[in-house]
Amino acid sequence: MTDQELLARVTVDPNICAGKPCIRGTYISIATILDALSQGLSSAKIVEHYPSLEIDDIEAALLFATQLAEKNGGVAIIGPQYLEKLFHPQSS
Repeated sequence: MTDQELLARVTVDPNICAGKPCIRGTYISIATILDALSQGLSSAKIVEHYPSLEIDDIEAALLFATQLAEKNGGVAIIGPQYLEKLFHPQSS
């Protein structure tokens, strides 16, 4: 799966999860997935706990966070201008 295909799994909607990035079609935020990984849960365990997720969703969360941090000089700050650059780099 390409980076663009993975990032397409991440949505930002002000009406879902208070506008926090989450996995499309769910109310599971990227932060929730990252927190689970930081607690030592494997991707398989996360998917087991959240059956609406797929392994590729975990990969998407990691890619999203990685790209966000890279674009912000190593700091994962989310704001409209950063999300626009991440999801629509050609228009920035």
